[in-house]
Amino acid sequence: MATTFLEFISGLFGWVYFILWSLSFYPQSMLNYTRRSTSGTTVDFPLINCLGFTAYAVSNAALYYSPLIRAQYAARYKGLTPTVQFNDITFALNGIVMSIITTSQYFFPRVWGFTPSKGNKPSRFILGIFFGCIVGVIVVIFVVLGSPERDSAQGSIHSWVWLDVVYAISYVKLVVTIIKYSPQVLINYHNKSTQGWSIVQILLDFGGGILSIAQQGIDSYLQGDWSGITGNPVKFALGNVSMMYDSIFMWQHYLLYHDAEGKTDENDSLLGGSLDEERQERRID
Repeated sequence: MATTFLEFISGLFGWVYFILWSLSFYPQSMLNYTRRSTSGTTVDFPLINCLGFTAYAVSNAALYYSPLIRAQYAARYKGLTPTVQFNDITFALNGIVMSIITTSQYFFPRVWGFTPSKGNKPSRFILGIFFGCIVGVIVVIFVVLGSPERDSAQGSIHSWVWLDVVYAISYVKLVVTIIKYSPQVLINYHNKSTQGWSIVQILLDFGGGILSIAQQGIDSYLQGDWSGITGNPVKFALGNVSMMYDSIFMWQHYLLYHDAEGKTDENDSLLGGSLDEERQERRID
């Protein structure tokens, strides 16, 4: 009875966090469209997200669908199965689509009818991480190709196998999550404002992180082994790292820059002044 209830709660948490995290992709692109501007934000965040969620989708799909990868996982982790759920895959796919759409608002502002603004070009730091991650995965692929036991389930215990390539791809998502928020934190600090950066997406992301970790904990408890977390460290880290950054953004928005003069509304524009100034000019005219 208790097991059935926990399985139900795990499934419920999974779909609720999937909904929260999936919805969190929409507020920023909608806010950009409403303001007809991407000012106050940087393309670094959605651009690196394109890479991160592609890696997350590929690694989750392999752990969920591939018989070979699942067999190698079971051999390495005492016969257990990966704690990847179908909603993890659909979440990642939704993330790819929305990240591409949001990135296009920075690279093609005139197509969207936006006023071009600063932050439309990716930083060298983000580009370095972007291509560095790709090179890292390629190196692991060549290492695995050189392993004679790469296609063996039992070989995963003591040798390089295709499961390690899946892990390398999944760690791309972890690296992306660790660094992707940093440029926006610095932009907010520089502007002394969170204006243009949607706090709604942060609140949704924070709620999703709590439920994601809770679901993984329940699944590991039901398996009677915490390798459900150690065997899928990226999913566990995603929730924790995201909540850490979410806390910083909430602190900036609600406490640190709450009373910033002329920048109290995230819908205001940072291009040449606030919307209040624009409205005043219209009244004078």
